[in-house]
Amino acid sequence: MNTGADDGTATASAPRRALIAGRLVARAAPGTLALYALPALATGALPVATAWSTKLVIDRIVAGGGRAELLLPALALVTAGLVAGVTPHLVRYLRTELDRRVGLYAQDRLFRAVDRFVGLGRFENPRFLDRLRLAQQTDVASPAAAQAVDGLLGIARSAFTIAGFVGSLSLISPLMTALVLVAGAPALAAEITLSRRRARTVWDIGPAERREFFYQGLLTSVEAAKEIRLFGTGAFLRGRMLADRRTAISARRALDLREVRVQAGLGLLAALVSGAGLLWAVGAAGAGELTPGDVAVFIAAVVGVQGAVTTLANDVAGVHQSLLLFDHYVAVTGAGPELPTADTPLPLPRLRRGIELRDVWFRYSPDHPWVLRGVDLFVPHGTSVGLVGLNGSGKSTLVKLLCRFYDPTRGAILWDGVDIRHVDVAELRRNISAVFQDYMDYDMTVSENIAQGDLDALGDPGRIRTAARRAGVDDTLAALPHGYDTLLSRIFFMESDKDDPATGVLLSGGQCQRLALARAFLRDRRDLMILDEPSAGLDAAAEYEVHSSLRRYRAGRTSLLVSHRLGALRDVDTLVVLSGGRVAEQGDHAALMAAEGVYARLFTLQASGYRAGDGPGAPSALKDVR
Repeated sequence: MNTGADDGTATASAPRRALIAGRLVARAAPGTLALYALPALATGALPVATAWSTKLVIDRIVAGGGRAELLLPALALVTAGLVAGVTPHLVRYLRTELDRRVGLYAQDRLFRAVDRFVGLGRFENPRFLDRLRLAQQTDVASPAAAQAVDGLLGIARSAFTIAGFVGSLSLISPLMTALVLVAGAPALAAEITLSRRRARTVWDIGPAERREFFYQGLLTSVEAAKEIRLFGTGAFLRGRMLADRRTAISARRALDLREVRVQAGLGLLAALVSGAGLLWAVGAAGAGELTPGDVAVFIAAVVGVQGAVTTLANDVAGVHQSLLLFDHYVAVTGAGPELPTADTPLPLPRLRRGIELRDVWFRYSPDHPWVLRGVDLFVPHGTSVGLVGLNGSGKSTLVKLLCRFYDPTRGAILWDGVDIRHVDVAELRRNISAVFQDYMDYDMTVSENIAQGDLDALGDPGRIRTAARRAGVDDTLAALPHGYDTLLSRIFFMESDKDDPATGVLLSGGQCQRLALARAFLRDRRDLMILDEPSAGLDAAAEYEVHSSLRRYRAGRTSLLVSHRLGALRDVDTLVVLSGGRVAEQGDHAALMAAEGVYARLFTLQASGYRAGDGPGAPSALKDVR
């Protein structure tokens, strides 16, 4: 068994990250990278060529040289100017194109990796969510891999410039050469240190920025708008949003102030070195030790080396920071399976006998309490089982385990005797249909919404309408402006389209729930159907209609139903009462009512709300249940 990483947050060394970044860019845009690298590197030699051409022109003019002697250096100077004028625009275009191509490729790889996370553990891990958010930020708009490669090219470009000017300086003054190089070392070290702080700051403010995005979403959410306005919580939520924004701003401001102090000091040091060099060069020229051309080359070399060293330091820091941020991308795309996977998966048998939970214990992490405690349960093939219990009793967790979003901490779940951990998880889920209590609404067309249950149905409108008919929503959907091609969203349009219903509509909560049921009905050939609160958002008439349809649909099928409305479960074959993570009772409705246990008290309490004269017994019943 390959257990993989437990949280997907493993890091890679800097050289390995650089290698991965280079491979990613080369695979995403090999031609563009080659076209970009050539002029990007060539510009490193231009300042040196320009300085020497200038020296030759000046010295020959001073020496009284003729046109023939001035022609070649003058042409070289003009050529360097033309190249310097055109190259930046070409490099800028190629850099942007490289970003686009690498961004597309990197985004595809990122979300392919996310799609491989078969469980829910990583999506409920705040640290991993921070990594995922940073991976998305650094590899869509301005890919960190491309930034790292660009920085490496910048380092090479600066190295060419420094090598050329250092050679020039060493011919004129070895002492000044050493002084300029020594003065550049602190800039390099400081930029690397600052890049570490920048990357650390981005990581540290991640939770605050995530909370800020959460409050932004609440304040602009259609679902939350009613409560926010009724309860008057807008100012409260806005205050929290701004507080988190201020936290992030404060951290960034502190870093910026530190950078200003460090870089101002480095700038002062560079100015002192340049001033000292200029005074020496002027004195040497006055003494006849240097020609005017030598002075021009010397000044250009001092300024050029200092500028190139600063650029080199910035590029090294940029590469360092890009690789630190790129580590989040590497961690996500390189994360192993969070659930154990069988080296050779067993075939999943067709369900004939049933599903067994054998001494199942579960908790979400070692520092969390047990949610399920030694659950033993058998769901015979072709029967319906209803799960009953108070909030927090473990019903939805049990559903997650059956779908293998998590694995039991202890114990096993057997599908016709085969441990579901030993079969391919995709094959397992192909044999399950489900409606979850937190079902999804997709901003897609009606047909696409329903077809999320089985994408093969996208080319079969008849199947989609049959599923909608079973869910009791076909007439409603057919009457929409574009029928089943109507977009169920209002978020993709411009302001001028907002009053045009033909551009998109919003369904009611109950209609959306029926749509989720239609998705489940579309998977009508699956061995197991799970219905977790399938009618929570429906009115009484719609609930009756849906449950009547469900009874017809699940006849002869293996089904698991979860509901707080016990009347909706009374006709299932077996009722299972969970309490404190354990199976407290099991049997059909009549048997459990006769037992006068937890189920009977819950059912009586709920039924009392529909009878006149329900008295003080209800509160005591609830107290007994708890």
